[in-house]
Amino acid sequence: MTSVESLIAIAEAENGFLKKWQSLCRLSKPGRAHGSKREAASPVTEKERSEEKVSQLSSWLRRFRAPILIPMVTKFLHTRYRVTDLEKTLHFYREVLGLEEVSRKKSDRGSELVFLKAPGSEALIEICKYDGSGPVVVGPDLTHLAFGVEDMEAFAKHAAALGYPLSDGPHKTSSGSVLAFVDAPDGYEVELIQPAP
Repeated sequence: MTSVESLIAIAEAENGFLKKWQSLCRLSKPGRAHGSKREAASPVTEKERSEEKVSQLSSWLRRFRAPILIPMVTKFLHTRYRVTDLEKTLHFYREVLGLEEVSRKKSDRGSELVFLKAPGSEALIEICKYDGSGPVVVGPDLTHLAFGVEDMEAFAKHAAALGYPLSDGPHKTSSGSVLAFVDAPDGYEVELIQPAP
């Protein structure tokens, strides 16, 4: 890629840069370089035209110092929760919420890891048991996961029958949706949202 092409690529990455480049770098008649005092008969080489374009656009970019936005991440992959009782926690997520176990493994340091997936979702939940980090302490109102439900009343009955009654709600919002919470093992909050009709 030539120096001119590189600068054009940068210009295209920012809104309006390419149009500005075209207006700044448009040369006059073929026989004369824009802004120069050459006689019309003096030939202007392609190299000279390129150098003038580079100079003009470089000057404009330095003046505005516009940032070039480059994405640092590609997608959201998973959320990790460390737990005290792995099987009790998995029972909650699989039987109460209906999540699917995707995989499980042991990490190099000895953590027991289980990955779960909700229906219709791509991101995973990583449940980790690692006693070497000490007791699991979940502060109040620190974090929660949120899941959509079709029928809040039916979900509440199902969860209560498995020993997990709603800890808050249900509450109807001004938009018509219904919100409720249920506590997972170790005190992690889980929010349930029934969309507005």
